[in-house]
Amino acid sequence: MIQFMRTYSTVLIIIVGSLFHVALADCQELRRVSSTSRPNIVFIMADDLGYGDLGCYGQKLIETPNIDRMAKEGTRFTHCYAGAPVCAPSRSALMTGQHTGHTRVRDNSGRVGGVPDEISGDGHRIPLLDNDITIAEVLKQAGYATGMTGKWGLGEAGTTGEPNRQGFDEWYGYLNQNHAVFYFTDYLWRNGKRETTPANANDARQFYTHDLFTEFALDFIRRHHHEPFFLYVPFTIPHADLEVPSLEPYTGRDWPEDAKIFAAMVTHMDRSVGKILELLKQLNIDDNTLVFFTSDNGSPIGGGPLFNSNGVFQGKKGTLQEGGLRTPMIVRWPNKVPRDRVSETPWYFPDVLPTLAELAVAQLPQSIDGISILPSLLGQSQDLSQRMMYWERPPGRFHQAARQDKWKALRPGRNQPLQLYDVVADPTESSNVAAEHPDLITKFEAYLSTARTESAHWPDSLDERTKEK
Repeated sequence: MIQFMRTYSTVLIIIVGSLFHVALADCQELRRVSSTSRPNIVFIMADDLGYGDLGCYGQKLIETPNIDRMAKEGTRFTHCYAGAPVCAPSRSALMTGQHTGHTRVRDNSGRVGGVPDEISGDGHRIPLLDNDITIAEVLKQAGYATGMTGKWGLGEAGTTGEPNRQGFDEWYGYLNQNHAVFYFTDYLWRNGKRETTPANANDARQFYTHDLFTEFALDFIRRHHHEPFFLYVPFTIPHADLEVPSLEPYTGRDWPEDAKIFAAMVTHMDRSVGKILELLKQLNIDDNTLVFFTSDNGSPIGGGPLFNSNGVFQGKKGTLQEGGLRTPMIVRWPNKVPRDRVSETPWYFPDVLPTLAELAVAQLPQSIDGISILPSLLGQSQDLSQRMMYWERPPGRFHQAARQDKWKALRPGRNQPLQLYDVVADPTESSNVAAEHPDLITKFEAYLSTARTESAHWPDSLDERTKEK
C-alpha cells in the first residue's frame, strides 16, 4: 500500500509538473505571439486641412491620389472629430486621451500663467507636465520605439512639455505654433537641441521643412522596422503661411494665387503620404502597420472659397460647429481594417490613446476620457450610442458642445441656452430642435454641468471682457 501511494504520488507529481510546463510554455508562446503581432503604428496629421479638402471626401479640384488610395485600401470615417477646433488643445486631447474639459492644454494660449512664447516672447504657452501621460509614454512602456516629426505645440524649449520628456525617443521639428508657419526657417529642434539649417539662412529658402520631416519619418521607419514602433507625423501643411516649392500641377490654372499655393501644398503632402506607404511595402511590414491620416481641426478656409474646404458643414476652425471639429479620418491596416469601407461611427481624438494601448497590450493611464474604438476600426460591431463626447472653448469665450449618438448639443456662450441638432439628418446644423426635445436638453445639461474641471490657466472667473494677461 505504501509502495502504491509512493508510485501514485510520483505519477501525480509528473503529471502536474508536465501540465505546469505545458501551461508555462503556452503562456510564453502567447506572450511571444502577442509581442510579435502587435502592429507598428504611424499617425499622420495635417494642419488645418478641411473635411472637404481630399478627393475621397468629395474634393474635385485638389489632387490627392495617395490618400485617396489609402482610403480605398482601408476605412474612411465620416463622423470623426478633432479634440478641439484649434491646434494646441486638439493635440493635447490626442496625446493625453482627455477631452478639453480635463486635458492640460485647453487653448493655444493661456489666460493666466504660462511660459514665454519662443517667437513673440509673451508668457502664454502652457506646457504638458511630467504627470501628464501621453500616447508615446504608454507605447514606450509597452516596448515600442517612439518617434515624432513635425509640429508639437505642447511645450517650449526647456519645459516639461518637450517631446523627449513626454515619451518620444526621437523627435525633429517645431516646438512652437508661431514658429511652425515658417516653412523655410533657418532652425528646427532635434531632441531638445536647436539645430540650424544654414541653407535657409538669409532668406535663402533651400530646404522646405515639410520635406525634412518626410525624410525623418522615412529614416525612422527604416531604422526601426525590425521592432514595434510608433511614429507620430504632425505635418504643418496646409496651415498658413501659404508657401510651397512648386505650384505644379496647378501652375496654369485660372485660380487666385493663394488657391494655387494651397492646392499645391495639399498635393505635396499627399506625395509624402505615398512615400511612407510605399516604404512600408518595400520593407515587408505593410501588413503589420496600422496607419492613420487625419487633420488637427477644421479649415480656416485657407485656400479661399474655391475648394469648399469644410464641405457642407457650418463654421470653421475655432468654432464648435461641425466645420471646426469634423475631420477626415482614414485608417489602413491590410487584412485587419476592412478595405474600401465607409463608417459613420462617431469617435474623436481622446479615443486614440486607449485604442492604441489595447493594440499594444499596454497599461492605460487612470484619468482618461476616451474609450477604445478598436472593434470599430476592425469593422466589428460596437455600441457607442450611449457615450458622450465633449468639447469646450475655455473661459473668455466659453462655449461647450457634446455629442451622443446622432445628437449634438451646442452652447454658443456662457449662460446661453443649449441648441440641439440631429447631425446625422442635419449635418449643416441648420435646424435647432431643442424646443422639441426637452428631455434631451435636460440630459445634456446634466452632463455638461459635470463634464469638466476648472483650469488654473483658464479660470472660470474670466469672461468675454477680460483682457489676456
